[in-house]
Parts: sequence; structure tokens; C-alpha cells
Amino acid sequence: MSIETIWLGIGFFGQALFFGRWVVQWIASEKKSESQVPVSFWYMSLIGGLITLAYAIYREDAVFIAGQSIGSFVYIRNLMLVSRTNQGNQPTGPSSPQT
Repeated sequence: MSIETIWLGIGFFGQALFFGRWVVQWIASEKKSESQVPVSFWYMSLIGGLITLAYAIYREDAVFIAGQSIGSFVYIRNLMLVSRTNQGNQPTGPSSPQT
């Protein structure tokens, strides 16, 4: 197997993850009957984007590199916002049962 074939596999794998995020988002939205963006969407965006970025770097494709690089910052920022929101929703003290 040639190095080119391996990199094509890596590129297709990254694209599959990147595409799969839309399937995850669609299923989550259908379950709630409203638009939803699950956290897994952002993880799949980041991982798929970084894998695709590695492929773009290998191919020396400046346009693809720029697009995937910028996207990665957006995905990381959204994960930071989700994390901050989740931390704010956690109870801070001991819980006492309601009677």
C-alpha cells in the first residue's frame, strides 16, 4: 500500500467524521422535534476537521488548510462555551432533598 493511498484513507476518514456530525445533529433534532446541536456535533467537527487539516497539509492545499484551520478555532470555542454552560448548571453545595 502506498503512502498516497494511506493519506487518501485518512482524508476520507476525516471527511466521513465531518459529514457524520450533520447526521448526529439531524437525529438529535428529530428526537426533540426542534433544532438541536448536541455536544457530539462539536467534537466530531473538531476531530474530523483536524484529520482533514492533516490531509490538507499533506496535499499542500492552502485553501483547504485555511478553511480547516479557522474552523478548528470555532469548534474549540463552542466546546469551551458548552463546558462553561455545563459548569454553571451544576449544583455548588450539598443537595438536600425537597420535602
